[in-house]
Amino acid sequence: MANSLYDFGMIGLGVMGRNLLLNMADHGFSVIGFDKDATKTGALESAATAGTTVKGVADLATMVQLLESPRKLMMLVPAGQPVDDVIESLIPLLEKGDVVIDGGNSHYTDTLRRVKYLREKGIHFMGIGVSGGEQGARTGPSIMPGGDQDAYAKVKPMLEAIAAKVNDTPCVAYLGKEGAGHYVKMVHNGIEYAIMQLISEAYTLLQKGAGLSNDQLHQVFDSWNKGALQSFLVEITADIFLQKDDKTAARLVDVISDKAGSKGTGKWTSQDAMELPVAVPTIDTAVAMRTISGYKDQRLAAEQLYKAPADTTIHATTEMWIKQVHDALYFATILSYAQGLAMLHEASRDLQMDIPLPEVVKVWRGGCIIRSVLLEVFSKAYTENADLANILLDKGVAYLVQSVEANTRSVVAQAAQAGMPVGGLMSALSYFDAFRSGRMATNLIQAQRDYFGAHTYQRIDMPGTFHTEWQRP
Repeated sequence: MANSLYDFGMIGLGVMGRNLLLNMADHGFSVIGFDKDATKTGALESAATAGTTVKGVADLATMVQLLESPRKLMMLVPAGQPVDDVIESLIPLLEKGDVVIDGGNSHYTDTLRRVKYLREKGIHFMGIGVSGGEQGARTGPSIMPGGDQDAYAKVKPMLEAIAAKVNDTPCVAYLGKEGAGHYVKMVHNGIEYAIMQLISEAYTLLQKGAGLSNDQLHQVFDSWNKGALQSFLVEITADIFLQKDDKTAARLVDVISDKAGSKGTGKWTSQDAMELPVAVPTIDTAVAMRTISGYKDQRLAAEQLYKAPADTTIHATTEMWIKQVHDALYFATILSYAQGLAMLHEASRDLQMDIPLPEVVKVWRGGCIIRSVLLEVFSKAYTENADLANILLDKGVAYLVQSVEANTRSVVAQAAQAGMPVGGLMSALSYFDAFRSGRMATNLIQAQRDYFGAHTYQRIDMPGTFHTEWQRP
């Protein structure tokens, strides 16, 4: 195979890049990878399945020369300047019609810039979101491509082959123009932040509120994963409670620091939601809670300064409390998806990306971190109305939300009385109450703005814009 041409190339042979290439090779494609680190090129070849065609090289020009024309290659390098540096290295080596893919977590505005820059040179550029982690990359990720449809047509067979499958349908589809692929992945990550925060709050409510042990927590989350809350994140949460620490006799979860890390993609979702604008308060809260988790010294000092409420009793049997917390998590999870999908609906129109939401929820059904049985519900909603502005307006979704609303209110109220931090649940409930209010108190805010800044207001009884010379009594 040394003198033959390869179907696909990968720049960056870290865990994700290596596993995606091996996945392609397992599906019959001949692949070649480049990395300056010779140990990584060697690891790629040694990990290849017997009988597959896999090659690693430490020279970029060699890799490009060995690719079948039009060349199809992907970068999996850190977002930001490294992507631009690779692009500049590639330009002299490429020809018109070649396809370059950024499979990392780049911000969509960078993708927009790169699409235009390379289009002028006759080179197709695509931003593709990939979700599923190390295992997903190897066995079937969720893939979110956007950009040039002609370029997508060239790589579609490969992407469909390696993507996760749900009911024999690949979890990949063309998700819109220009930077849509990375935009969808960004919102995916924002929803991921929110659901992880909500699960951590359920953990707090069950551990502190009901005194459940790790074994009991495992049983609860395992049972939840067999029902309406079935999802990847609930599944792995059940597993986590059983993991033993190899350094002590404790369960590992109990010796892990409560200072949570992040890579910034959740923050991007919040920032870009504000720019649109669209409300994503549960995602915002999840980002804020990770930030607060970093204030460890301040939190320890505040714990001594501000004592917990005198009455922290949960007024429910353990069995009833578990049921109520289940329902609150279910409610808020739906609300998290609703906020993220509403953001995609708004961005699709305002940023002219033409993001097909029915395809988005199908792509998310398998392989990705936020895969969940709920996505089947949302898929049905979009089948009935592809232009649904918010899934909360679907009657089927409304029925599910209303079925758990009362228990959600009970959990939030008792958590507030007991002083437990459940900002995600609270924000989801507040969003819901605002969204279902035909008239909000923002008429007062409009009056205030006009009073102090002559910002004007609209009336409910006649059209037009008005200003009043407000009188002090």
